[in-house]
This record gives sequence, C-alpha cells and structure tokens, in this order.
Amino acid sequence: MKADAMTLRTHRLTFPLDEAAARSLRAGDQVIIDGEIVVTAGLPTHQRLAGCLEGKEPLPMALEGASVFHLGSYSREGPSGFEVLYINPTTSTRFNPWMPRLVESLRWHAVGGKGGLDAACAQALARTGSVYLSFLGGGCTLLSQAVREVLEVGWTDMLTHYRLVRLRVEGLGPATVAIDAHGRSLYDEEMAEARARRESILAWLKEQREERREERREEQ
Repeated sequence: MKADAMTLRTHRLTFPLDEAAARSLRAGDQVIIDGEIVVTAGLPTHQRLAGCLEGKEPLPMALEGASVFHLGSYSREGPSGFEVLYINPTTSTRFNPWMPRLVESLRWHAVGGKGGLDAACAQALARTGSVYLSFLGGGCTLLSQAVREVLEVGWTDMLTHYRLVRLRVEGLGPATVAIDAHGRSLYDEEMAEARARRESILAWLKEQREERREERREEQ
C-alpha cells in the first residue's frame, strides 16, 4: 500500500474511536492506539454475532461503538485469570460476509486486521463513518508489547482465540488507515494499478525469456 510520504500524518488517538475522529482520518494516515479495543480471530464468532443481531442470544458484552480488530491471540487461563500472551493480525477478508451488517448495526467506527475488506464493507464503513486499520502482518512482538490489561472476555465456551476479548492497550501500532471513512481504499487502488500494469509486465517477462533463449542458443 502506498501513501504520499510528504503528506503522511501520524495520530495518537484514544479508542474506542468515535465517528468524528474516524472521519478526520485519511487513507494513508498512521494511527497509534491507546485505550480499549476488542479482538477476535474467529469465523464462528462473527457468525454468532450476526445471530445476536437476529435475536438468537444476547451480545456477550457491550459492543455498541466498539473498535473491533481481527487480531488473533495466544491466550490461556492463568492463575490470575485470562491472559493474552501475544496478539497478531489475521486476514479480514474472511469476514466480508458479516462485516457490513456488524459495522452498521453496532456502529463500529474502527475495525481492522490485515488484508483489507471488500467493496461492500468499504461502502458500509463510509455510511457509518468508520475506518479500516491495517496492522503489520507478523508484527506480533511489536503489537503484543502494547497490551496492558484484559478487561473483559466474552463467550468463554469458545476456543480462546475465537473469544471476544476487550483489552486495554497503550501505544498499539502504528496501524495504517487502509480504508477511510470517505470510501477510499488503498487496497482497491493497488489492485487497479496492478491490473493496469499487468500487460506491460507480461510483455517484459516474455521479452526477457526470449532474450535468455537466444543467449543459450548462441552459447551452444
């Protein structure tokens, strides 16, 4: 993902993020997070959340206006309670089918993970005034250092990394605003650029192969 280095802005913000703060961010900005976030890495968790919106069961914790991130964790029940030993981003595109409704129904003004979300999700973010934050893939050491406290755990009947866990963090990030609240997606822009360059890249590769073949023939 590209951002103009001359206009790169870094914001240190308190979470959960509200709509005004989300709408002030632009694609390419970086965000450092203090405050409270909710994390989960589970497909079953998102399916179950959708069921809550349909009245099948109550939400396991207060999630209206939360900042919910696709951050997997290595967690365990320790002597002093539930412990999160590390967090690491998981691929958000797996959750595309559920995210528009969850974002709009629960007013999530900040979501995130890695890999982005599809166009329907980006449109829901724009309607709600929400952003998608991209975390460093494989950055568990850096990200885990920001975890200060486990505040709440929802759905303890699920596997630990599927549970909803509310964390207090300090200095989490930096994360990149990859989809902003105005509908701009850096993922879509990169994909469009890649498609535009595809033919020229394939032509260059073909030319290189022909040159190598010619060189081998001359060597023989």
